[in-house]
Amino acid sequence: MNILENISLKPYNTFHIDAAARYFCDFSSVDELKKVLSDKTFKDTPKLVIGGGSNMLLTKNYEGLVLRNNIKGIELIKEDKDHYYVKAGAGEVWHEFVTHCIEHNYAGVENMSLIPGNVGAGPLQNIGAYGVELKDTFHELEAIKFSDLSVQVFSNADCKFGYRESIFKNELKGQFIITSVTFKLSKQPKFNTSYGAIEKELEAMGVKERTIKDISRAVINIRSSKLPDPLQIGNAGSFFKNPEIAQDKFENLKARFPEIVGYPQNGTVKLAAGWLIEQCGWKGKTFGDAGVHKNQALVLVNYGKASGKEIYDLSQRIMDSVNEKFGVKLEREVNIV
Repeated sequence: MNILENISLKPYNTFHIDAAARYFCDFSSVDELKKVLSDKTFKDTPKLVIGGGSNMLLTKNYEGLVLRNNIKGIELIKEDKDHYYVKAGAGEVWHEFVTHCIEHNYAGVENMSLIPGNVGAGPLQNIGAYGVELKDTFHELEAIKFSDLSVQVFSNADCKFGYRESIFKNELKGQFIITSVTFKLSKQPKFNTSYGAIEKELEAMGVKERTIKDISRAVINIRSSKLPDPLQIGNAGSFFKNPEIAQDKFENLKARFPEIVGYPQNGTVKLAAGWLIEQCGWKGKTFGDAGVHKNQALVLVNYGKASGKEIYDLSQRIMDSVNEKFGVKLEREVNIV
């Protein structure tokens, strides 16, 4: 295990931003992680944990230690009458984990197929797609505390999951590094096809007797048609959260903008941020190498040599224009570094 110095992070973030790390370490076990964290050289050094680098925007060089989580492994640790309990290393690629579950008929994560990133970032963000969130199948995780290297276990309730939120983005931000996640997956699938165009895609696929593999294929088809491949065009998927507003505010907006897209959420309404952004004229716009994707206004892209600051500044202009037109404040889903 080597500690590298002054390393470009361009290969390690899906925006392909060419920022540098003062120190860089790739670890593949808990022991390796503890070894580097116990090194007195880095005791007071700022630390940034990355996995797939798919949910971050680097706006400057990082003057600290970047820790790249590469802990692998997927295992069935127990089962009961209705569920499988499957433990995955935090460094596993999320979509490869989903594929593993589908191959073994572990149901519950199929709607989250093709989400970029690694397993360890999932609880941090409470990732989700097409009506399903990680919290729906989450059982527990193990994490190491930076300050004393203790291993702690967090239950579903401990994580305080919200919409693209968890305790690790709030009270415990920067205090822990997740090493493994255990999921509680169903033996009998409960298909969630009401969100987005899943039903329409299943029809187009000619599916009669649906399986979790069919749901996954439908989601992959939809995502592939709308979202750019990070290997081809730098991006971090959805850049903004879908905002939630009060029902009465939604009705007022509906009166002014009859085509507005909203989904009822227990007394509030979740708006489609992509629709709001598109109505403000941003879809497909480019400014140098920074831009808004032509097929999905929710996705900001780096067409080549855009800096993180250029993309950040573009996001701010979009937020300001949406607030001016609709009176709705967007929030960034992507973590800004």
